[in-house]
Amino acid sequence: MKRDEKLRIFITGVGGQGSLTASRLLGEAALQAGQNVVVSEIHGMSQRGGVVETAVLIGNIHSPIIGDLQADCILGFEPLETLRAMIKASPETIVVTNTRPIVPITVSLGQSQYPEIRDILERISVYLAEGQMIALDAVELAKEAGAAMAVNMVLLGALSATVPLPFSGDHLLEAIEQFAPRYAEANLRAFGLGKLRALDGADGARSVS
Repeated sequence: MKRDEKLRIFITGVGGQGSLTASRLLGEAALQAGQNVVVSEIHGMSQRGGVVETAVLIGNIHSPIIGDLQADCILGFEPLETLRAMIKASPETIVVTNTRPIVPITVSLGQSQYPEIRDILERISVYLAEGQMIALDAVELAKEAGAAMAVNMVLLGALSATVPLPFSGDHLLEAIEQFAPRYAEANLRAFGLGKLRALDGADGARSVS
């Protein structure tokens, strides 16, 4: 990454999905690579199962905030929250989103309806140029890896395959290994499955690897 370049990743999800950990790992990988990095928790209700939003900004950064239309990438842990975050997207933004919903309590109580996933993805694609979105069931892949909670690792793997990160894959893998050595093997499997699914072209994925 050149001195005047920057990468702005907006991460959104629901408390308990591991989005804050994903932000931390991206930040640590960037630091290991000698990059200037800011990780900013914009809004967090992880203790209550509410929406959690973070920003990871790497490179020539002057503000810890990602404004409207400014995100280079949106990493969505929950499909409806990804759609809500599209105010941050320009047509050239790359979107990596989980397709497995977390149903709000109002839906469970019959007070509202959760949109069809197909409709959500179609609405997201309206904001983007063709080929700028990858959508995958990160929960399914995490279970396949033997770590049902490793949704964040699956999505990081997909991110690494679709976004030109300003550090090597080894830096990110090292950050994952050091984060939780006890679960490193399963986490790395989940990361690998997410990366492979992205490279295989999950739901119209764009690959820059």
